[in-house]
Amino acid sequence: LTNIRMEQEQLITFLNKKSKEYNKEFFIENDPISVPHRFTLMQDIEIAGFFAAIFSWGNRKTIIKKSIELMQLMDFAPYDFCKNHSDKELKKFLDFKHRTFNSTDLLYFLTFLKMHYAKQPTLATAFTQWMKKNDVDVENALNGFYQYFFSLNDVPKRTLKHIAAPHKNSACKRLNMYLRWMVRKDNNGVDFGLWKNIKPGQLIIPLDVHVAKVARALQLVQRRQNDWRTATELTTTLRLLDAKDPVKYDFALFGLGVLEKF
Repeated sequence: LTNIRMEQEQLITFLNKKSKEYNKEFFIENDPISVPHRFTLMQDIEIAGFFAAIFSWGNRKTIIKKSIELMQLMDFAPYDFCKNHSDKELKKFLDFKHRTFNSTDLLYFLTFLKMHYAKQPTLATAFTQWMKKNDVDVENALNGFYQYFFSLNDVPKRTLKHIAAPHKNSACKRLNMYLRWMVRKDNNGVDFGLWKNIKPGQLIIPLDVHVAKVARALQLVQRRQNDWRTATELTTTLRLLDAKDPVKYDFALFGLGVLEKF
C-alpha cells in the first residue's frame, strides 16, 4: 500500500511539474490559441478562438494558417464583421475551405454568430444558459449549445458534423478546448479566463488521441474508446489531483504526447 501511495505521489508531482512546464507563454506561438491572442476585444477573442478551435484537427501549422486566412477575410475585426456584414460581403467566403469544412458550413456559422450577437453581448451565453445550478461539468452547456447552434432555419445537413455534443457520445475535444481557453484563469498568459459563469472545476479535458494515449500509459483512465465517457472519467481522475482546476493537466498530457512523443 505504501508503494502504491508513493507511486501516486510521484505521478502527481510529475504531472504538476509538466503542467507548469508547458502552461507558459512560449506554448502560444505554435498552438491554435495563438489566433485569438492576436486580439484584445473580448468578442474578437471569442470568435477567433471559436473558429481556431473548430478548425483544430490535423496539422497545427495548417490550423493556424487557415484560421488567420479567415480572420483576414473578416478584415481582422471578426466581431464587427459578424455583427454587421451584408449578404454581398459574404461572397468573398465562397472559396474558403479547411479540410471538410467548406463555404456552406462557414456561411451557416456566420449566420448563427450574427443572430446570437444581435441579442447577446458575449458568446458565453450560447453555452451557459443551458447549465443548471448544480451541474458538475459542462455536459448540459455542450448539449444545449448544439441544439441552439442548429436552431436556425435551413441548417445544411453537412454542417451538423462540425459541432460535437455529449448526447452523440463525442469526446467534444474541440469545444472542450475552446471552453478551456475561455474559462481557465491563471497568471501564465495562455488561457484567457474571460467567461465567469463556468467554473474551471466544471471543465472537461479536451480528449484527443495524444492526450488519451498518455492518460492510458499513466493509467489515469482504462477505457479504450475516445468518447464522452472516457473524457469525463479522465476528468474525474484529474479532479482528485486538483478539484478546482483539473483541466490544467491538459498542458501536461498534451505536452507529453505531442511535444515529447511520450
